Amino acid sequence: MRQLSVLLIVCLGLHTTVSGQGANGSGWSLQRCVQYAVSHNISIKQDSLTARLARYTLFQSQMNMVPTISTSGGYGRNFGRSVNPTTNQFVDQSYNYFSASGSANALVFSWFSVRNTIAKNNFSLMAALSDLDQLKDDVSLNVAMGFLSAVLAREQIHISENQISLSQAQLDQTRAFAIAGRLPELNVAQLESQLATDSSNLINSIANFNAALLDLKTLLNLDLATPFNLETPEVDPGGSLEVQSLAPEDIYNIARKHFGSVKGSEYRVNAAEKGLAAARGNLYPQFTIGGQVGTNWASNYETYKYTNQLAYVPFGRVEGSGEIVDQAVPVTTSSIMPFGQQFSNNFRQLLSFNVNVPMFNGWQSRYTLKQAEISLESQRWSKFNSELTLKQNVFKAQNNAVNAIEKFKAARRADDAARRALDFAKKRYDLGLTSTVDFLVTQNSAFVAASNLAIAKFDLVFKLKVIDYYLGKELKL
Repeated sequence: MRQLSVLLIVCLGLHTTVSGQGANGSGWSLQRCVQYAVSHNISIKQDSLTARLARYTLFQSQMNMVPTISTSGGYGRNFGRSVNPTTNQFVDQSYNYFSASGSANALVFSWFSVRNTIAKNNFSLMAALSDLDQLKDDVSLNVAMGFLSAVLAREQIHISENQISLSQAQLDQTRAFAIAGRLPELNVAQLESQLATDSSNLINSIANFNAALLDLKTLLNLDLATPFNLETPEVDPGGSLEVQSLAPEDIYNIARKHFGSVKGSEYRVNAAEKGLAAARGNLYPQFTIGGQVGTNWASNYETYKYTNQLAYVPFGRVEGSGEIVDQAVPVTTSSIMPFGQQFSNNFRQLLSFNVNVPMFNGWQSRYTLKQAEISLESQRWSKFNSELTLKQNVFKAQNNAVNAIEKFKAARRADDAARRALDFAKKRYDLGLTSTVDFLVTQNSAFVAASNLAIAKFDLVFKLKVIDYYLGKELKL
């Protein structure tokens, strides 16, 4: 008796802990769990980064159609013999120099290689977004499964509690009969054993519920120490008639239009086709137009200016007399040309039209073309495989849902029969018309039937949610 009392106290304490888990904070419904998981799931965050990278790749390829512009400048000092950049003459002195230049290049025609690359990257972005949507749907379905598992575990706790209440009431009544001499003490011992078994089942149910909560928190990427009030919905396995009336082929046709994995495979085929077209374009000549401007300055670039004075320098001698003949030469002065004037005088421009003809580059262009052809073939097979996998999964889900409906109906009939049998057995036991062992067998059968009904009900609800998942409906209870 003492061991039984301790076991009941432990069960009461565990039940109080489970009941108080949601004392703080609002309840977590299935919709809230799905929304939280989609916002905090690590895999979804990683796939979001992949989609962002695909978006940047698309933007970069679009910018390839914009002309490229670059500028450069440099300042330095030359020592020793060098070519003056402003006069293009050799000098034997040190001087400072500064140069500035700019260039622009624009692609005129490349056999649509750039445009096909842009289209390819655009389809790749759409495929990445489709993969992200598919991952969100998969995470939502996993959360729905974890949520229903936790609700089922709580339902098992309630079933175990009802079983304990029934066993406790029967034990109290039997103990009173034993004191009055109507029943032997053996009956009391048998019911005490049954109560201990029921208490052990309750402990296991509470442990399973706590484990289910931990699994659900893990799916949500929620801190395991966070108080978690699981909102218990009214679970009604409705929609059974609708599922039975839908043909698997109809479900597949609906799923194929919105399923991320199928849409992503279609976009990848489109991207591979554009990639092949871009690779073909690289085999032909490309036409570009370019322009350049530039100027420079040197610290030793001198300018000369004539004055009104004349200087007489020896020109030659008179034949015979040897008299020196002078020549009048205008006198000039020199100065360093100003910075701005040098930049203006040395300004130069260049305009060019270029043709790049690929002759031989180590078979790289041909290899890229063959690689694009193989990639396209591979993506087509991937698309076929994704459609086939979706169709197989839809047919399995439809079959599982129909089977779950029949199992639920059978479990409900078994539970109704077990309840009636338990009611009759209790009345007969109270009148002393049946033994304790027979009564306990009937009671355990009712407990098993109630557990099976709960399992069948939640299994059916999940199977119906899987059908909603393929139909593109919101997962909610």
